[in-house]
Amino acid sequence: MSNGPAHGLYSRLMNANLASIMPQVIAVWCEEAGHDVRYICYTGFEDLTAALPTETDLIFVGAFSETAQMAYAISSFYRSRGTVTAIGGPHARCYPEDAAQYFDYVLGFTDRKIVSDVLSDCAPHRPVGLALSARRQPLELPGVRARWKFIMQTLAKAPTVKLVPMLASLGCPYTCSFCIDSTVDYQPLGPEQMRDDLRFLLTKLRRPRVGWHDPNFGVRFDETVGAIEEAVPRGRIDFIAESSLSLLSEARMPRLRDAGFKALLPGIESWFSLNNKSKAGKLAGREKVDQVAAHVNMVMRYVPYVQANFVMGLDCDEGPEPFELTKRFLDLCPGAFPAYSLLSAFGRAAPLNLEFQRAGRVLPFPHHFLNNNLAMNVRPKNYTWPAFYDLVIDLMKYSFSWRAIRRRALANPGGIPRWMNVVRSISYEGFGRTKYYQEVRRRLDADPAVRRYMEGESTQLPAFYADRVRRDLGAFWPHLPPGAMYHDHDAYLHATEQQERPSTDQVPTTTVRSASSLTA
Repeated sequence: MSNGPAHGLYSRLMNANLASIMPQVIAVWCEEAGHDVRYICYTGFEDLTAALPTETDLIFVGAFSETAQMAYAISSFYRSRGTVTAIGGPHARCYPEDAAQYFDYVLGFTDRKIVSDVLSDCAPHRPVGLALSARRQPLELPGVRARWKFIMQTLAKAPTVKLVPMLASLGCPYTCSFCIDSTVDYQPLGPEQMRDDLRFLLTKLRRPRVGWHDPNFGVRFDETVGAIEEAVPRGRIDFIAESSLSLLSEARMPRLRDAGFKALLPGIESWFSLNNKSKAGKLAGREKVDQVAAHVNMVMRYVPYVQANFVMGLDCDEGPEPFELTKRFLDLCPGAFPAYSLLSAFGRAAPLNLEFQRAGRVLPFPHHFLNNNLAMNVRPKNYTWPAFYDLVIDLMKYSFSWRAIRRRALANPGGIPRWMNVVRSISYEGFGRTKYYQEVRRRLDADPAVRRYMEGESTQLPAFYADRVRRDLGAFWPHLPPGAMYHDHDAYLHATEQQERPSTDQVPTTTVRSASSLTA
């Protein structure tokens, strides 16, 4: 969950609650295959050198791209001792060519058959790792009952709020051009397992809290919420879910309230595009702001906590208007917590990234900074870097001023929503990120190496960024393989162009194979 030691109060409270489900699934499948398994979730507060086992035959690493340099260092450490290594998760899907340089197996869509084949083969594949992917997401996954001991190991690291991770579906019906799920078919999971897991939870925890990991919860609303209503007596479980405003009509809100939903995270993204998620029709600009604000205020009459998600730097944005409209939204909807992301292109994550790469707009920032906040690796279409960061900083200051924090606290009923909003605002997500953006803005003027790098005039990583990676990796920095700070930021484009060439003009590349093609 972290690319190095974590320090913030919000990270201390929530990192363990954000742990992914798939590493727990891998652990279950490996145990069911008869292997001895040790499961570790790194939240940034552990001594990772002490937590990792000294000897193991095979290690699976689940990594977001921001943790890739840490993952590469861990793999290098274990490979030097004869261990076979495999990487999965979003980074493996987004950057398979790069990951294959540092792991024996690179796993895309991963089902039980993929894991079984890796366990059977369990062999070094070097210098280029073997890339494997199932044709689609798994049709079913081990539920809470099967994953319980691994869930409890992670939740033991959460000091107060403890969220049990669950899934009702995979993939997404929406096609947001920047999203990794935009090309993944929506696939509901069985309601029978959902009911069983919820009933199981009621036997383990006095008042469970569940965090749904669905990209968009409630697409099949009646079926999904009906399963919850059938399994859970009113008031026994609290739920948090990411959904879209298009699914949150007022007719549905009483059912969500009565079912125990305490927080919803709708994606608004932009005031000038992506209207299908916000149910804004053809509205744009101020008209969209007014409608969305009214919609969010309606949702907050039923659910005490709402996080509104925005993406800054989209190609449809120009001038100060998008930022001023977001301020207007905050004025109209003071109770919503704003979550801002900088436009980022994660390798193969979305078809839009090909357009950015063809236009030469993707920057070679190390993966360590690709978390939608530490760096924007796409040069903005309609802004200079100084102008863009000036507008971002101005919006951050407006969003996390003491006046805005007070208004959010007064607009949020209940102690936990108020407390969470204040902690998030004064921790890294508010004050800390504003300070970081101010430092980047200062260096755009004072540090020529940073300016040249962000303008695409140089590929030499500035010391400002290199020093941060070195500091975050700490004891694992010496294990980072040579060259692992750099990657081919246009690898998706190069692979696409190679596939389009005549077969006689092809050159070797990382092979992506289905599970059925691997033999022990």
